[in-house]
Amino acid sequence: MSTISSAGAGPATGAGRPAAPNQRKQSPPGEAVIRGILMASALLSVAITVGIIFALVRPVIDFFREVPVGDFFATEGTHAVLPLVAGTAMTTVIALLVAVPLGLGAAMYLSEYASQRARKYLKPTVELLAGVPSVVYGFFALTFVTPTLLQDILSLKVGFTNALAAGLVLGVMIIPTVASLSEDALSAVPQAMRQGSMAMGANRMQTTLRVVLPAALSGVAAAIVLGMSRAVGETMIVTLASGSLKNLSADPREGMQTMTGFIATTAGGENAVGSSSYNELFAVGMLLFVLTFIINVISIALVRRFRQAY
Repeated sequence: MSTISSAGAGPATGAGRPAAPNQRKQSPPGEAVIRGILMASALLSVAITVGIIFALVRPVIDFFREVPVGDFFATEGTHAVLPLVAGTAMTTVIALLVAVPLGLGAAMYLSEYASQRARKYLKPTVELLAGVPSVVYGFFALTFVTPTLLQDILSLKVGFTNALAAGLVLGVMIIPTVASLSEDALSAVPQAMRQGSMAMGANRMQTTLRVVLPAALSGVAAAIVLGMSRAVGETMIVTLASGSLKNLSADPREGMQTMTGFIATTAGGENAVGSSSYNELFAVGMLLFVLTFIINVISIALVRRFRQAY
């Protein structure tokens, strides 16, 4: 028989010839549109950031034409900003002391110990705290934390407004940020690493602390820094609970004003547009923007430094 099956006769030609290897596959018609929308979204966020900077620059320049830089970065005086920076740092540190252990503990429990049923109900409950308006947290600090928790239960001599109450409630507010992002980072660690650790004789706690947590350290660090950024930028809690008096003090029981609290209090319409007190709002806002930017840069550096490939 001289008939040869076409299956073994080599590559097809003509209409049946396969596409050349270097011939590009045609993209779906809507892909270019989607790519353009995504690029426009990315450029829009950059444009908004640049617009914020331009909106701040002119009043800041006018402010420093009237007020020396030394009077602005001073510990005392009408335009001194260091007491505001110290108040912001005080409430932020207290918030992190509350949110990091509680948030990280919740993340480790949800990722490593909770059953699927428990995780199904507990994680949305923790994340529900993120939906509570910050003004509600502020009134909670005024009506419960200061009079009941600090004064009655702990018998601390604190004022009606104080940095301690503001920091505690601020920490509660950022717990969902730390817990949710840390839990996602811990859950992303491959199961094989846990199994290998237990095969070597480690128990679950040792595996969590010595294997899973170090492997997810970049994500955990990013969660903590993101929570810190939110604490630095929070307004209503510190405005209501921390006080409205510039006070450079190391005692959290005293009232002290933060940068965001100063902006919220001063921007009440009592300052004439173009005055030094009005332009000071923009100077403090620019400093807050720079500090937040530095925190985000540190976050990116930490993520790159501790990132691990599995």
